[in-house]
Amino acid sequence: MAYLPISTPGEVGGPDGYSYGALVLMTDAADAASLERVLRVIRFTGWIAPTASGTQVVIGDPGAGVVAAGRRGITEVGAVVAEQLDCAVFAVQVRRDRQLGLVAWRGAEEVGRYDSDPSADPGADDDVASEPVGVAAAPEFAALAGVPESGEKLAEILDEELERDSVSESERLRGILRLLSLPDWIVAASSLPRDIPTGPRAADLVRLRVGMPGAQGMWQNPWVRRLRRRWTPPPIIADPPRESGPGMEGIEPWMF
Repeated sequence: MAYLPISTPGEVGGPDGYSYGALVLMTDAADAASLERVLRVIRFTGWIAPTASGTQVVIGDPGAGVVAAGRRGITEVGAVVAEQLDCAVFAVQVRRDRQLGLVAWRGAEEVGRYDSDPSADPGADDDVASEPVGVAAAPEFAALAGVPESGEKLAEILDEELERDSVSESERLRGILRLLSLPDWIVAASSLPRDIPTGPRAADLVRLRVGMPGAQGMWQNPWVRRLRRRWTPPPIIADPPRESGPGMEGIEPWMF
């Protein structure tokens, strides 16, 4: 599959290196209040989008950093939300448009975990392999989204090696979201707090700062934000594959 590069100046995504993270809940509007309560308890910072077409989107701030108590990134928040609300949840994270993470749960059960490049994690060892991990979870991702027939196509997208000089992980993610019939405006999430291109207006989103809306959250957020910036959330893949070292083939005994 070929992707068109994103290169327009000012456009979200593309080679400039944007980072963002989001949850997609496969739920209905009746759970919106419960979702906000869960996010308040873990002192989440970010936005909650209105429910649309049976899905609800949560955007983390900062996108690829720590967004909740307990040094949680968007993926760890997704696990809490899925278990507490007993619903299907997808977590997506793009780091500098060079790494895509995708994790999904059905309630407390993790369905699958994908990382396009574990070597791009902050602090990753030099020998961590750069090949994607978790491509085999494609059928489970597709089934959870209600489009099991798309599993094979999704595996192709997840496994494709991108041309890094011209194609971003936002383009890969856009293809995934469209294939799974999930909101593809997520790839423009880093435009917040301004309006999201092709997505909801910023004024229509619920803004939480350390779990609180309004003035109270605005007062506490600056020092919490400074503290969280010192931390990085856990990697998508806890124990990624590593590059093999040089082999012993062709080495004669006398060389030792």
